Formats: sequence, structure tokens, C-alpha cells
Amino acid sequence: MSGAKDITGWFRGRVDDGWFTALDVLLDKEEILVLGTLATPQLGEGERDDDARRVAASARINGFREDTRDRRIVIANEAEHLFGKKVSWGARCDGLERRFTVANVPVMTRLLMDERRVLDTLIDAGIARSRSEALAWCVKLVGDNQAEWIDALRTALADVEKIRAEGPSV
Repeated sequence: MSGAKDITGWFRGRVDDGWFTALDVLLDKEEILVLGTLATPQLGEGERDDDARRVAASARINGFREDTRDRRIVIANEAEHLFGKKVSWGARCDGLERRFTVANVPVMTRLLMDERRVLDTLIDAGIARSRSEALAWCVKLVGDNQAEWIDALRTALADVEKIRAEGPSV
């Protein structure tokens, strides 16, 4: 049991029913992110402006984080043992998203001079403190600005995996 569907199913069965109105389980080679949507807080008539909604959503997420900490640790430890991946948690509420315990995984790459100069320019401009931070900034920028294209790639890769699974066994 280690496929994405199995892992998602396991978390759907293991997470307490009352926690979330929706649950997403995202994973990569190192990490499983359990990201749940919390019910939107009910506000009174005079409390429905954007600031009040943001404060209420933030309070709901913070309360969830504190109130469920011990139980989430038990579930995460069990999952880490079963799946061999770090488990991270996060919550969404009324358009606000916070991730609590996320893995920060080092990545190694080789860059040519022109590519290193891009990173060094970001450092010199005060946008990043190191090449590592500058590279993370670049990856985030591509992810934000090319999200539609990245999503299309992920969909295509999922289709390839599905076709492989349906193919002949060797």
C-alpha cells in the first residue's frame, strides 16, 4: 500500500470525521501533505467585511492547529512508519491557507555561469540571502506564473501513469 490513491484513502479513513469539510492529500517523493478545509466561521451582520472574515478564518485555523495537535502527531507517526514519508499538515478556511509542519528538503543542482549570475543578481538586489534562497524564489515564481501549464503537465503525467498501469505486465 503506497500508491497515491491508497495513501489518500488511508488518511480519509484515519482523520477524524469532524475535522474538515474537504480533505486533500498531496504527495511527492519525500512528503505527504494533508490539507483540510475547515468550516467557515459564522459572522454577525456587522462583521462580514474582509478584515473580520480574515481574522475569523485565521482564528479558526489557529484553534484547529492547537486543538488537534496531539491527535495529528499520532496519525502522522503512524503514516510515516507505513509510507516512509514525512507527513505535513495544513488547513484552509474561507480562502486563507496555512501549512503547519512542512518538510524543507534540500535539492542539489549544477548551474552554468549565466544561471549562477541570475541567482547572484537576486542576492545582490536583496531579494534573496543565498543562492539556495534565490533558487527557491525562482521555483516559486515559475509555479505561481505558470500554474496552468504545470497543472497540465501533472495531468498528462497522471494519464501516462494510468496507461502504464493498464498495460501488460512484464
